[in-house]
Amino acid sequence: MTFQGNGPLDTSQVHGGSASGGGAARIAMGGGAGLLLTLVALFLGINPSILSGASSGLQTSQSSGTNSTDAQLQQHIDSCTIALANTDDVCRIVATTNSVKQVWSQILGSEWTQPQTQIFSGAVNTGCGPASSEMGPFYCPVDQTAYFDPTFFAELKRMGGSDGPLSQEYVVAHEFGHHVENLTGVLAKGQRLGNPGSVRIELQADCLAGVWAYHADKGPNAMLAPLTDQQIATVIQTAQAIGDDTIQGARSNPENWTHGSAEQRTRWFKIGYSQGDRTQCDTFATNDL
Repeated sequence: MTFQGNGPLDTSQVHGGSASGGGAARIAMGGGAGLLLTLVALFLGINPSILSGASSGLQTSQSSGTNSTDAQLQQHIDSCTIALANTDDVCRIVATTNSVKQVWSQILGSEWTQPQTQIFSGAVNTGCGPASSEMGPFYCPVDQTAYFDPTFFAELKRMGGSDGPLSQEYVVAHEFGHHVENLTGVLAKGQRLGNPGSVRIELQADCLAGVWAYHADKGPNAMLAPLTDQQIATVIQTAQAIGDDTIQGARSNPENWTHGSAEQRTRWFKIGYSQGDRTQCDTFATNDL
C-alpha cells in the first residue's frame, strides 16, 4: 500500500478519452516507449515530430466506438477511490494527481495553478498536437495538461524499470514537475537551449518529483503512507532504466543526450527526496549535473 485513508478521490480535473484541445504541434515534455528515436526523444522528453520538423500524422478516431470507450474510461475515473488507487493503475494516476496538488499548492501558494490530467488509450489530441501511446506520458505546456496511457507502465517494466506503485507515481509526479517548471519559466528557458537545456529540464523534473515524494507522506493529511527504502528502490530502478546512456547502449554519446544519464537521473531524484526543497533543484545553476 502507498495511499492511505478512505473515500473518493477528486476527479474534477481528470479527464478520460481521446479528445482534448487541438492545435498545431508544439513542444510536449515527457513520454517514452516504442522505437529508439521515440524512447530518446519522449521518455519524459520531447515530441519527436518537433525534432523532425514534421507533424506526427497521427489521427484520433472519433467513431461511436471510441466515444463509447471514452465514456467507459471517464466512468472508471469517476469511480476511483483511495482504496482502489492501491490496486488499479488508472485510479493510481488519479490519486497521484490529488497528492501532487496537495503538495505543490502548499509549496507554491499563489504561484500554483492546477493542471489538467488526461488519461487515454491509444491516441489523443492535445494542445501540442496529436499524440500516440508510443510517446509515453508527457506534459503539454500549451494546454497545461499531463497525458497518461496506463499501458505505459507495462512497457516501463519491459524496459527494465519497475511497475511498482511508487515507481508509477514517480512517473506521474515527474510530468507535473514539468508543470512547475512551466509556471516558473524554467521550461521555456530550457527549450531555447537545445539538448543541453532539455537535459537540465528533465533532471529538474526528476528532482521536483523527489520533492513531491519527500512531502507526500508527511503531515496529518498526507495521502501517502510512510515511504519505505524498498519503495524508493523501485523509483531508483526506473530512473536508471530511463537514463540516456541506458537507452542508447554502448554507443551512447553525451552530446546527444536529452534527459541525462542513469546516474544523473538517480542523483537528482535523490536530491529532491532528501532535501524536500525545490530551490535545491536548480539544474541551470550548476555545471555538475
